[in-house]
Amino acid sequence: MNKFIRKTFINREYSWLQFNERVLEEAYSQNNPLLEKCKFLSIFTSNLDEFFMVRVGSLFNELLVNPQAKENKTGLTPGEQLDGIYKYTKKLYDMRAKTAKKIFAELKKEGITIENARLKNKKAGKRFENYFQKTMLPLLNPIVIDSKHPLIHLSNLRMCVILHLEHGGKNFFGILPVPNKCDRLIIDQDESGVKMMTSEDLTYYFANKVFSKYKVLSKAIVRLTRNADVNTEVYSVDYELEYDFSKLLKRKVDSRTNLPSVRLEFSSANKIIENFLCKNLNINSNQCFTIQHFFDYKFLFSIDKYLPQDKVAKLKYPPLQSRALPLAKAKSVMSSVLARDLFLFYPFDSMDTLLDLLDNASVNPRVAGIKITIYRLDKQSRIVEALRRASRNGKDVTAIIELAARFDEENNLHVAEILKEAGCTVVYGVGNYKVHSKIMLIVLQEGENISYITHLGTGNYSESTSKQYTDFNLITANHEIGSDAADFFRNLSMGDVHFNYAKLFVSPETLKEGLLQKIREQTTLAKKGKPAKIVCKMNSLTDVDFIEEFIRASIAGVEIQLIVRGICCLLPGVPGKTENITVKSIIGRFLEHSRIYSFGAENPEMYISSADLMTRNTEKRVEIATPIIDEKIRSKLSKILEVIIADNEKASYLTAEGKYIRKQEPGQSSQQFFIENAV
Repeated sequence: MNKFIRKTFINREYSWLQFNERVLEEAYSQNNPLLEKCKFLSIFTSNLDEFFMVRVGSLFNELLVNPQAKENKTGLTPGEQLDGIYKYTKKLYDMRAKTAKKIFAELKKEGITIENARLKNKKAGKRFENYFQKTMLPLLNPIVIDSKHPLIHLSNLRMCVILHLEHGGKNFFGILPVPNKCDRLIIDQDESGVKMMTSEDLTYYFANKVFSKYKVLSKAIVRLTRNADVNTEVYSVDYELEYDFSKLLKRKVDSRTNLPSVRLEFSSANKIIENFLCKNLNINSNQCFTIQHFFDYKFLFSIDKYLPQDKVAKLKYPPLQSRALPLAKAKSVMSSVLARDLFLFYPFDSMDTLLDLLDNASVNPRVAGIKITIYRLDKQSRIVEALRRASRNGKDVTAIIELAARFDEENNLHVAEILKEAGCTVVYGVGNYKVHSKIMLIVLQEGENISYITHLGTGNYSESTSKQYTDFNLITANHEIGSDAADFFRNLSMGDVHFNYAKLFVSPETLKEGLLQKIREQTTLAKKGKPAKIVCKMNSLTDVDFIEEFIRASIAGVEIQLIVRGICCLLPGVPGKTENITVKSIIGRFLEHSRIYSFGAENPEMYISSADLMTRNTEKRVEIATPIIDEKIRSKLSKILEVIIADNEKASYLTAEGKYIRKQEPGQSSQQFFIENAV
């Protein structure tokens, strides 16, 4: 019996590992072009790294504070969850090794050979040796550990070569960090093709020469993963007049390099080196993993430049040409949206429509102010430039920036400083609630009359992710929504998150109860024998209150279709409980990131939202769900959902046994449909 499944619930961490396994399946699938499979292999590894730093890190924190605590779905303690995670991870590493071997064989057929000095007993080419001697050797900092030189600090995800040495009848350990300033890939190219070696393999290969006065008994490349689950909460003692949250956050982020170890990876099994590091790093053997091939695969993103361009085109998806939104006879986006609501579906619709609107607002004399929430941005952002321009043009610009956006803290601190220097009003979120909502308000003034243009979306204000993530966007001049938005920004600027709005559901106050009530309304209809239907698309479903409400709706006879890309803690298809619920996950070329909640069998009520149905979103963050009022946009969204529900090519279905399966029948990729067809 799977201890990670209980009745109608699935453990959160187990479900996440299943999701990442589906990502890895895309790297193995013959349906994807070779260079796209390389991308999926890299994404799988990056996902796993972040999972260990954050989720495993948080379980370690809980283990220290309350080891007997039981999670609210399957009753597992932190220790039981960690044991299961480490066992599942070993399985995933085996799958990754099989996938990488297959990909490397396919690359070799295309003329690219990735050398692995640890797996092949042969000499390195002259080109590799010259690079090591000329470029790498001057950057190396070898250390022999003894009483005067104890074990050096191993940084998070930093690769090092560890050597077991012998000299004068005594044993030592040597450490050789792989230089950060070197190229990750070293290239040897001739008429026979392209040979590549990573910097860590080159360091490993020539490590004996660095420690030439010692006898090298054994060696291994290692990589340590540290807990990065930094607590960004602040307490009343911190709130003083000179208090600056940005400085506190920077100190907490900097502390990540010193947090406890959660995983240790080795390039080859070596008990002597493993025991030495486990003892000195306070890590257990079950946290150690032997890695075939490489620790990460980011270098695979750059190998296309070593192939002929005509060949690259065949080994990738055809480039996507995002549509510019047709604006009929309108001269600008602003005049168009004042006439009717606009809908953007990234990446199939271009973000340029929204950026053009903001550019126009920054110089338009009718615009009195611009307000925006910022969670993640590109390092070079048109959004930031437009806000600076607007401020210079005398407009009131307010940016509520979430400094605690995990792994984007430094960039957000930088953006905050740039906007403050430009004269913008910058607010650092709201207390201990992360501001995750995606909303922008343009305030128009004509005499004493005020009107609004509001943008609400499911994704970040990032130009790069708008080309990689699927997201829904509404741009509306609806006065009630605009008035809600104005109240929203005013309340957040004063630190007030407990407020009711006319049209918007906003967490932590009204979003959860608002959406739960919509589910209950469908349950009531079903009990009366009337048609009742719920369709929800999200990234994750973990909130127990929503899961239990879905179960009650299913028992009443409501048809429930859930499209959940990642974590899903609800088990569908259980007789008498969830037999009216289906759950599917789509992993495709673009990251499925759009969130929509639809209620009703005919002419359904629809909300798009920045929030997943997770407790952290519904209770611990500031999120927004906005109704779709325009009938044409609701009709468009209904058609989009129909296509997604019909997707059999990229979809996996969750069974009552807690497994994800692919349907072996002809189907259509929804993303490919959206590329080929205007919705």
